[in-house]
Amino acid sequence: MKRYNDNFIMLPTVDICFKQLMQNPKVRRGFIAALLKIDPESIRETTLLPTILEPDYEGAKQGILDVRVLLWDKTQLDMEMQVNFFEDWTDRVLFYTGKMFVNQIKKGEPYGKLEKCIHVSILDFILFPGDEEYYRVFHFRDDKTGKVYSDKMEIQVLELRKLPQDIQTGEDIITWMKFFSGKNREEFEQMAKTNEYLDEAYSTLLDLSADDLKRLEYETREKALRDYNSQMESAERRGLAKGEERGQKIGEKRGEKIGEKRGEKRGEKRGREYGIHVLIEICQEMGFDKEMAMKKIMEKYNLASEEAKEKTEQYWKQNIELK
Repeated sequence: MKRYNDNFIMLPTVDICFKQLMQNPKVRRGFIAALLKIDPESIRETTLLPTILEPDYEGAKQGILDVRVLLWDKTQLDMEMQVNFFEDWTDRVLFYTGKMFVNQIKKGEPYGKLEKCIHVSILDFILFPGDEEYYRVFHFRDDKTGKVYSDKMEIQVLELRKLPQDIQTGEDIITWMKFFSGKNREEFEQMAKTNEYLDEAYSTLLDLSADDLKRLEYETREKALRDYNSQMESAERRGLAKGEERGQKIGEKRGEKIGEKRGEKRGEKRGREYGIHVLIEICQEMGFDKEMAMKKIMEKYNLASEEAKEKTEQYWKQNIELK
């Protein structure tokens, strides 16, 4: 059963929806052309490949990709949509890209059979804090001369959260990023006017959203993501409360040893310092990046941005014992 009369629409940032979008050959061709910076009409063929990368030997880790595509020139693409912060995302990308690369040949075959592999991270979280770059392309290069060692492995990163809302550009990859960032029908409809491939993507979204079974799968996945975020927030609140309590108790205890007013002052200062330290450690355990940790201590301890940055740098992944 399909229904088109309600205002519900799936969001491409939910991985199930993204995978379904990429099942459409025209949508797939339009997005890949934007990534490769070529005319979509020049792409003769795109073939979906199995997304499970089998282990090389017993006990090795298996890889499961979101969308894996083979192009007419034997180039492979792995396209991954990730909403929640993933602490080891860069290592995961290296593992999956490397596995996709080496799985091209079997024992005894020449290395010359290896073809180009491109990984694409489409992220709804900040992977690289501290700058405003929202689209990056990585290669192996000489540190001194910038000369490319090999172009057979490439990593592209699209950070949707960094994309300015008012950005005006004719660059195709940016229009796709804006489409993936859409939150309602009006935004998708507006982006659909950009080109025929985004129009096809919008039509596909409407069809998927009207399909009761697809909608149920989508809402189940969306609920799982919400539950995960809720659990993380709950753990964060408990961690913050625990850090504050530990910091206060230690500060008071140390302050008492010093005595009276001076002790109270120093105890309060040391307790606050310890609380900041513990909070940063908790943020690391929760998988937050430096930018998020800095924001948390700014809010909790009413610090200026410069002081918060200094404290974050001081205690980030360091084993500092407060005395």
